[in-house]
Amino acid sequence: MNNNTLPTKPHYQILDGLRGVAAVIVVWFHLCEPHASSHLTQHINHGYLAVDFFFLLSGYVIGYAYDDRWNQLTFGSFLRRRIERLQPLVILGMTLGAIGFYWQGSAIWPDIQTVPVWKMLLVMLIGYTILPVPLSMDIRGWQEMHPLNSVGWSLFFEYIANILYAIGIRKFSNKTLGILVALSAAALVYFAVTNSNGDVTGGWTLSVEQVKVGMTRVMYPFFAGLLLSRLGKKIHIKHAFLWCSVFVAVLLFMPRIGGADHLWMNGLYESICIIVLFPVIVMMGAGGVMHSERGAKICKFLGDLSYPLYMTHYTLVYFYVGWVSDHKGITLAESWPYALSTFLGAIVVAYAGLKLFDEPVRAWVRKRFK
Repeated sequence: MNNNTLPTKPHYQILDGLRGVAAVIVVWFHLCEPHASSHLTQHINHGYLAVDFFFLLSGYVIGYAYDDRWNQLTFGSFLRRRIERLQPLVILGMTLGAIGFYWQGSAIWPDIQTVPVWKMLLVMLIGYTILPVPLSMDIRGWQEMHPLNSVGWSLFFEYIANILYAIGIRKFSNKTLGILVALSAAALVYFAVTNSNGDVTGGWTLSVEQVKVGMTRVMYPFFAGLLLSRLGKKIHIKHAFLWCSVFVAVLLFMPRIGGADHLWMNGLYESICIIVLFPVIVMMGAGGVMHSERGAKICKFLGDLSYPLYMTHYTLVYFYVGWVSDHKGITLAESWPYALSTFLGAIVVAYAGLKLFDEPVRAWVRKRFK
């Protein structure tokens, strides 16, 4: 089946913009992270919830884009479209991670220079497929699925959710899908309020326990997003992009709740964010309208930049984390010029990756399979 016979539907501009807002917050979360003394004292304490927000947006957009068009699709053509969209930046991120790897030797990663080049290149090639590397191939020491570009773990679970959708869940009735979403929500709440960290972090290590965490994190938001798109419920408010951006920022910047003595309280907060508040924000974003050309351009820019920024920024953050580890005790207030430079560099790299690699490669792939 011709992969290009299925036209692209119009985008939800505000949802695109919100994805960009969340991506920017993720970058700052990762820049603040090395300054925290523990997971209880991070400056942007719930920045990692942006990943769960991304999963929800993905499920919503997948449902909107494909749910009513399977009479024109096969599993292969669907998967090819997803690979065309996701894989070029996976490859770019892994390549950038490989280029910078041997320059990241520092107090936190003292053994980088001892890693054989062949092993690093093998990790890169496996990373190109987004399949996780086994723990025996951990070349950094953080037990990451993708030691050259840590954020690849979420794309691994994104692919799993897409495949589950395509091979069967797309056929679920709304009632059956609702039952799946409810069970996934219950599993998410149980995990968040009972685990030893009192939050939903995890999923980036190839171990049975951490794969369970990753699946728990993706199942509810992705398929809740799919259900929301099917139900078509939207909330119409004025200045939706502004208000939704503020709500996302407030939820992600919220300080730790409950402290070390009441970890379950923070888990409950994160459960409410993912299960209730994020869907409300998506309904507001889907129901909003951009009335100004400037606002539409901002949303488009943020939307276009969001995925490249997410997939490439950590290759620069590694350098910053290493630098902070070599300056033990340095605060964010003292290192802000370096943090800001890393952030601006991440924006430049993401935009260059979008225009010089991602868009040309996707155009070539579309032409190749036309």
